[in-house]
Amino acid sequence: MEPIRIFYFSDALCIWAYIAQIRLDELKTTFQERIEIEYHFVPVFGSACEKLESRWKDRGGLQGYSEHVQAVANKFDHINVNPAIWTEDTPVSSTSCHLFLHAIQLLEVKRIIDPDDQMFERATWAFREAFFTQIANISDRNVQFEIAEELRLPIAAIQAQMDSGEAYVQLSKDFDLVKEHTVTVSPTLIFNEGRQRLNGNVGYRVIEANIRELLHNPPGEQSWC
Repeated sequence: MEPIRIFYFSDALCIWAYIAQIRLDELKTTFQERIEIEYHFVPVFGSACEKLESRWKDRGGLQGYSEHVQAVANKFDHINVNPAIWTEDTPVSSTSCHLFLHAIQLLEVKRIIDPDDQMFERATWAFREAFFTQIANISDRNVQFEIAEELRLPIAAIQAQMDSGEAYVQLSKDFDLVKEHTVTVSPTLIFNEGRQRLNGNVGYRVIEANIRELLHNPPGEQSWC
């Protein structure tokens, strides 16, 4: 049986995607080769500062949003958030970060780095953790390279994927998929060729139940429900 294909859309600066990482890890442990997670980015924070200052102008601006993020994080024991989040060295856009991560992903596709090391996934988590715990400005290219160096990734090869335009192609494909599936929320999981989706802060058991239903009733087969 073919693995269940899951499109996973997220934004690197999204608190809910940061929270949800533990659920993805559990899914991979539980289902292993029975699922295939395909990672894509949705630019919820494509213009981060302008968006937040506009939408939160009557609720304290960036300071108000910072307090909101901290309040959300305090409900979960498995993550930490710096009290100065979104108020110091604020990232201007997640798009730069998404481009850089796609460059790393291309290194796996081209086997310049070993895909078994899962460096794309490790780098994505490292970027999120650096932002939320160290308030690192992960929209800044210098910060991105610093994180890549810490992961011992080949810097010149990453730069080459961006310089050639290939990383931009992957980012453009994300934009097309976001439009095709009308994705507006981070994170969003899409199953069953777009017929099923889970948006936002969805608990692990709900995600698991959707996958088990697809495994027991493969697409194309009749189901009483």
